[in-house]
Amino acid sequence: MGKSRPVQVIAVSGGKGGVGKSNVSVNLGIALAQMGRRVVLLDADLGLANLDVLLGLTARRNLADVLAGECSLSEVLVDGPGGIKVVPASSGTQRMTQLSAMEHAGLINAFSELSDQIDVLIIDTAAGINESVVSFLRAAQEVLLVVCDEPTSITDAYALIKLMERDYAVDRFRVLANQVRSDAEGRQLFAKLARVTERFLDVALQYEGHVPYDEAVKKSVQRQRAVIDAYPRAPASLALKELAANVDRWPPLSAPRGHLEFFVERLVGV
Repeated sequence: MGKSRPVQVIAVSGGKGGVGKSNVSVNLGIALAQMGRRVVLLDADLGLANLDVLLGLTARRNLADVLAGECSLSEVLVDGPGGIKVVPASSGTQRMTQLSAMEHAGLINAFSELSDQIDVLIIDTAAGINESVVSFLRAAQEVLLVVCDEPTSITDAYALIKLMERDYAVDRFRVLANQVRSDAEGRQLFAKLARVTERFLDVALQYEGHVPYDEAVKKSVQRQRAVIDAYPRAPASLALKELAANVDRWPPLSAPRGHLEFFVERLVGV
């Protein structure tokens, strides 16, 4: 892998909470690390950080310290499971949920200092649709939408797609069906979302497969472990490894799109 390969930046989102996107983010990261990729996972739920709790990590510093100019981004990186690095957010600070556009830009640009040490950046966005979520989705190259079989999951995913297309010209989304009983159910879920988007929006949706409902996921959360780590042969773990193999084949973007992006210098002066 030459220096010139751009960093792959994937924002994992869902529109609503409870669809399992943090689990998808963590396990996708570990699966890619197992394939030899250098992975950094960003907890982008700036006000209610949960990745460190999910993984039983202790973070001494976090993004709030970077923004305050007290330390560099590489100083807040924590070693996560399976060889991934985690950028922890701060928990319970209202301040972090109200960043200005400039502060967001500063945060996104701060990642450039890591560009030589990283192949994939996975952004675990907050639930809901707010300015913070929007700015991370725009700054990523790929948006992976996690949906599950609940009516609100589809309506919230649709609302997010509509906002991103209408206001920010983001028109490509990849969709993962999570916690479903079968591939057929996953495809049905995707078809439901595709039907409404095709009627009202001009976007391209790509189905990226499904992760089955699996008790092992619940057990691993209780143990503060990633399922791929705690139960590597569980159906959910195998599905997430398959997702990682697909993600690794996604073609890299070769040119910047004209707005604030992560690692933009790797897209230009390569």
